[in-house]
Amino acid sequence: MRVLLDTHAFLWLIGNLPKLSKKAKKIFTDKDNEILLSVASIWEMGIKLSLGKLELTQPFNKFIPTQLHQNGISQLDINFRHINEVVNLPFHHRDPFDRLIISQAITEGTPIISNDNCFDLYEVERIW
Repeated sequence: MRVLLDTHAFLWLIGNLPKLSKKAKKIFTDKDNEILLSVASIWEMGIKLSLGKLELTQPFNKFIPTQLHQNGISQLDINFRHINEVVNLPFHHRDPFDRLIISQAITEGTPIISNDNCFDLYEVERIW
């Protein structure tokens, strides 16, 4: 299975935090699954870090590549098809990062691991 992580799911997964659902953790630990993290999530973490809303155990430029590598997570780059899908999304969700992640999931045909039930308003499968 190929799945896309929401930003908080990435942070909870790599931190092994109890907020994470058992289903999400099971998918993450199954080595047959391809786990993706959007560049939008990386951008969001960078902004939150610069605003003091996020703390990391390493400098950002080391933390992200290290966590992706150690956890077998692939980076999902943003392309025109993803942006084009954002144009067509209804405004159920106003967060620009989440809107881009939703449009990537729709375009790529992947479910999203997220506890954000607002994602259910879109034509995307949410796993939690």
